[in-house]
Amino acid sequence: MGIFDFFSKEQKKESLDKGLEKTKTSFFGQLSKAVVGKSTVDVEVLDELEEILVHADVGVETTVKIIDRIEKRVARDKYVSTSELDRILREEIAALLEENRAGDGANFDLPAGIKPYVIMVVGVNGVGKTTTIGKLASQFHKAGKKVVLGAADTFRAAAVDQLIIWGERVGVPVISHGMNTDPASVAYDAVKKGVEIGADVVIIDTAGRLHNKVGLMNELSKIKRVMQKITVDTPHEVLLVLDGSTGQNALLQAREFTKATDVTALAITKLDGTAKGGVVIGISDEFKIPVKYIGVGEKIEDLQLFDKNQFVESFFSRK
Repeated sequence: MGIFDFFSKEQKKESLDKGLEKTKTSFFGQLSKAVVGKSTVDVEVLDELEEILVHADVGVETTVKIIDRIEKRVARDKYVSTSELDRILREEIAALLEENRAGDGANFDLPAGIKPYVIMVVGVNGVGKTTTIGKLASQFHKAGKKVVLGAADTFRAAAVDQLIIWGERVGVPVISHGMNTDPASVAYDAVKKGVEIGADVVIIDTAGRLHNKVGLMNELSKIKRVMQKITVDTPHEVLLVLDGSTGQNALLQAREFTKATDVTALAITKLDGTAKGGVVIGISDEFKIPVKYIGVGEKIEDLQLFDKNQFVESFFSRK
């Protein structure tokens, strides 16, 4: 490992620690109050813990699962002290993330033998979708990948303009037909351009509308069909971007989008501005879709590959 790799990892950890600060402060503040004066984990402590996890937007189903697992450990071990609660919680959350295949990526590499690798990005307006695409493009570009962007969110002029600005900033081509044009046509031309120039990755922005699920499903299906005229198995990844600061709304959006299209990966943004960081755990567990990226700040490098081990380590560090 070179010195720059070391500093990069250190900076990533520092950004993650800072990004989860509000969540940790809220969570452990409540947990400390719940166990004050208690020596063992009893029914009362578990009831308090359940409320704390729900408040951190871990989600009801996932919270019940975690509490159930801890109850079984308490019953098996007969005596579990409150001082052990951090460790047990840490182990159970790590186990859930492991089961759900979250955070397996080590770097911004792409699958071998697929070129261009086509990513279709979905999500409602306001979650940071276009910004996430720009940051992803920058990260891939820094990793030596040839990138093409497709501005297929043609219902918002701001989305098209924003993606063009990101393309200029990063130094990658953006395929755009302007506002109120056919999104599928933009996606088609972006994939075609990617093939022509030997791009490693093509990232397609799509419209962030959810008010009409049938319309959304039809639109995304059409984009897929049209892209497949160029490359049969595209898109290779459907990335759903969710705003972590919205807590349960992010869960609701995930439910709707997973009904509308085959989501294969998740990016959860804006974790630095919220005490609802537990939503990462709940979304991963409920949908069994890997969390691939998290946003923990404004800088380009603050869009990080989700590392489940680092996430758990940072979440439970009380520095």
